[in-house]
Amino acid sequence: MEFPGCFPTVERVTLQAERETRVAVPTQPRAKTRLTALDGLRGVAALVVVFHHLDLVAGPFLRQSGTGPGSLYWWISETPLKLLSAGTEAVLVFFVLSGLVVCLPTLGKKFSWASFLTGRMLRLYLPVWASLIVGTVLIWVLPRNDASVTSGAWVDTSNATSTALGAILNQASLTTASYDINNVLWSLRWELLFSVLLPLFVAIAIVTRRWWAIAIGVAFAMTIVGAFTHVDALRYLPAFFIGTMMAVRLDAIREWTARRQQRSRARLWSAGIITVSLLFVIASALALPIAPSGSVAGTLLGQLALLGAAGLVLAAIGAPPLRRALDSRAAQWLGTVSFSLYLVHVPIIATLAFLLGDANWWLVALLTIPIALLVAWGFHRVVERPSHRLARAASKAVATRIERFSARRPANI
Repeated sequence: MEFPGCFPTVERVTLQAERETRVAVPTQPRAKTRLTALDGLRGVAALVVVFHHLDLVAGPFLRQSGTGPGSLYWWISETPLKLLSAGTEAVLVFFVLSGLVVCLPTLGKKFSWASFLTGRMLRLYLPVWASLIVGTVLIWVLPRNDASVTSGAWVDTSNATSTALGAILNQASLTTASYDINNVLWSLRWELLFSVLLPLFVAIAIVTRRWWAIAIGVAFAMTIVGAFTHVDALRYLPAFFIGTMMAVRLDAIREWTARRQQRSRARLWSAGIITVSLLFVIASALALPIAPSGSVAGTLLGQLALLGAAGLVLAAIGAPPLRRALDSRAAQWLGTVSFSLYLVHVPIIATLAFLLGDANWWLVALLTIPIALLVAWGFHRVVERPSHRLARAASKAVATRIERFSARRPANI
């Protein structure tokens, strides 16, 4: 799947083990049908993240016009329209998707962790470094003035007005907690950690697959603990685990959803799982009048977004109405460029906001969407796609060398 994504993740959705795998691991039989709807889901989620950051630009000015029921801010932030700008929740969708699709190749008959990690690092780091170059060049070519944006707002606090070599290298490592050249890279930090810890995630998922409900319940409980203790690892890594568990149980999931579709109320089931998942994603926003942000109730409701994200992935696999929508040409195109769109849109938004002033948020939004989509298409062709080819070649080379070394090694050692 080519995201991130995850965001986002960056592997194609395929139910076949990658050709370059070599070392045997425990496996379960899996169907060999491509889940193209997951590509579409990733694409839609990437676009939602774009709208989320545009909402952050507009937020200070929308609040000035009032926040009560019936105001524009209320409609955008506290009604089902929040789905269009639920960016943090969309990132959870990316994390669940990564857990699912990154895990799948490891369940093949032969798999090399060294080969996998080589390719995975190249697929993550090369586009990330290119996005940092884009962000840095925009800062150098189009200087940013703090006076043109609202003090204390997202544009002001989360986007750099200058760069230094040390900051660039630090953010390029994906090991820091703050990213002001390209704000979205914070999520790639967790993608990187998940990739390194993947053997542990897969092992736990395989061992606990019969007790999957308990395992997912424990993962969900960990996110609640993370939310109250402000430990980000507990907030985000469980999303990857839930996706990994879905990969391990993919055949069972597909058989279960297929049986549901054969029943007389199949359409009602599909509509129900889609609706409940979407409501879980924005439960905290809908409940703001009675469960304010930061309250115990608000924090608990906020964690339902993880179950909503997992539900949307499940619905993309087994609910025909959503699957057909996500298989549409527009959604599939968005899926193709989703990782690139995720990586390039914030530097574009920040540059336009500093140039035009965030008071002109509507103009920033009008310009951002076509520019970001066009740049994402170019970035995909020039950077992301070549990085995938290089990653595949490097992964295959590592696997081949490991195989040759194993063949030369004396049998009695």
